[in-house]
Amino acid sequence: MSLSRIVFLSLLTLLGGVVVALVTTSNSLMGMFAQAVIYAIFALGVGFLLRQNGLVSFGHALYFGAAGYGVGVILTLDLMPAGLAIPVVVLAVGLLAFLIGLVIVRVPGIAFGMLTLAIGQMAYLLASRARGITGGADGMSIAWPETLYGVSQSFLLKPMHLFLLSWVLMVAVTFVLLCVLRTRFGAITEAIRDNEERARFIGIRTTAPRALVYAISAMVTAVAGVLSSFNTGFVSPENLHWSVSAITLLMVVVGGFKRPVGPIVGAVIYFLFKDLLGEYATHSMAIFGAALIAVIVFSPDGITGAIERVLRRRSGAAGHARAPGH
Repeated sequence: MSLSRIVFLSLLTLLGGVVVALVTTSNSLMGMFAQAVIYAIFALGVGFLLRQNGLVSFGHALYFGAAGYGVGVILTLDLMPAGLAIPVVVLAVGLLAFLIGLVIVRVPGIAFGMLTLAIGQMAYLLASRARGITGGADGMSIAWPETLYGVSQSFLLKPMHLFLLSWVLMVAVTFVLLCVLRTRFGAITEAIRDNEERARFIGIRTTAPRALVYAISAMVTAVAGVLSSFNTGFVSPENLHWSVSAITLLMVVVGGFKRPVGPIVGAVIYFLFKDLLGEYATHSMAIFGAALIAVIVFSPDGITGAIERVLRRRSGAAGHARAPGH
């Protein structure tokens, strides 16, 4: 995808978010949309790892929760202003993930997923028992300042404004990831994903690029974690639990990880099932599970892959219809 097209689609998506904010009159619905966008950012991080490294993580909730805890501890101890604490925490999460990645990306397939699960659960147990720092199982309230980057907290926390903030960050993260995919680094990591042995044979060092992909995905997840902790003003060990990683992975699978917007589509569909259908159907998550099975069986590359195939067939049929002799 060309850079000009990426810019055009990003601007179009920003405009779409503004339209959604203007036409939605319900604050509760807008709050749900904001939460869906936050988890869409989380899913973008998980999807980026799966797309570029071909690895499934069951422990990315570690970085989601660690970002909230990091900001909470810094603000509680008054180590630095909140505006500085946010980028510092995101970068620290990236560094931590890179160091972990240097070790675990060497492990292939399901063993990698089990390692991420084990590391994530260790963090969950640590947060549950470290009452003096994290508040233990009761969680931690985050003392966000009255103003953040010159804007009042009360203004930012209005459902429409929080949705727009989350939407802009989601578009910005997607834009950055698409630009990364266009670079030589993106091509190298795809080559390593497809055939690591051949990549080594032609002189590519495979461990560091794979660890960097893991770190980038963790930083994207940390952005979602900071947004979530700002939205709720609270973080608990549940943010670190493996089930949070599993739900986000389901979003990625349903939406499709091969397309950049797939995780976003999956997150939106999940929250539609969870919140909107939940009001009318007692077993809404069972319906979502059935939908997941259907996607895996009939469209392994997700809903976005199915939509792309349908559009390609229609355009092909239209082309044949316009051709002479038809």
